[in-house]
Amino acid sequence: MKELMISTDRLFIAEMTLDDAEFILKLLNTEGWKKFIGERNVNNKQEAEVYIRKIIDNPNFSYSAVRLKGGNVPIGMVSMIKRDYLDHHDIGFAFLPDYNGKGYAFEAASAVLNHPSTLAVHTKILATTLKHNSSSIQLLERLGLVLDKEIKVEGKELFLYNVGVDELLLNQLTHRFFGIFNNTNEDQPDWGMINETCLPEAIFIKKTGLEEEVYHLQSFIAPRRKILSDGTLKEFKEWETLAETKISGNIAQRFSKYEKSGALNGTSFKASGNKIFQFIKTWEGWRISAVVWEDVTAG
Repeated sequence: MKELMISTDRLFIAEMTLDDAEFILKLLNTEGWKKFIGERNVNNKQEAEVYIRKIIDNPNFSYSAVRLKGGNVPIGMVSMIKRDYLDHHDIGFAFLPDYNGKGYAFEAASAVLNHPSTLAVHTKILATTLKHNSSSIQLLERLGLVLDKEIKVEGKELFLYNVGVDELLLNQLTHRFFGIFNNTNEDQPDWGMINETCLPEAIFIKKTGLEEEVYHLQSFIAPRRKILSDGTLKEFKEWETLAETKISGNIAQRFSKYEKSGALNGTSFKASGNKIFQFIKTWEGWRISAVVWEDVTAG
């Protein structure tokens, strides 16, 4: 995780340096840090520099500062730490109060979790949180981590969460698949991405009541390419709202709930439904081998 450098839509994330001393002094003395993480007795810039130096010199610690793009303003941090009492690294995050509730923590933590440097060196990632820290619990679950058990550390009762790297990869793959078909803001679908997400032999099945339409890859793409490029279907986007993934060796299955919206022949619509994905792990990584979907509401 050293030398991590990530750019997202709104943020720039890079390994913390001594130049972040004033920011870390402010962060460590916020009410949220002291309540949910603990007192660090860092009371001036010099002590903040010592604190950062200890992090930099510890190979089991990686702290990344999160900055807003444009003004380069530091607003929070994301950490990856190998703790003595845990078998794998755990992810942590903390943000200044003025930047809570704006989606920055999710954007930053998700970027770190799904970065190639993370996926390359970890098989599982953990997280701990105090049982009464509801905002942290909600964020961990939104990131895809699953509650494993309760543990007690230094007299504190904690929830221990975990997620496997294969599940993170499948989250990425599914997100890319949903994004292929979006043409909002005059963007055009990236049809080349379909070959990076699906097997050439993949099967697609649309269910409508007790009837089904079965497609192979090219017969699935062709009509969608046409209506998404000729003006028939505009401002279309589709996104996953809930997912449950089960992995067994080199095969996996995912049940998804999704929503979609757009304008078909000039008439706006919204719909939701269910999808079932089947995946296999190949030499090139995970790929989609089959998709079955059914719209359940429309309007």
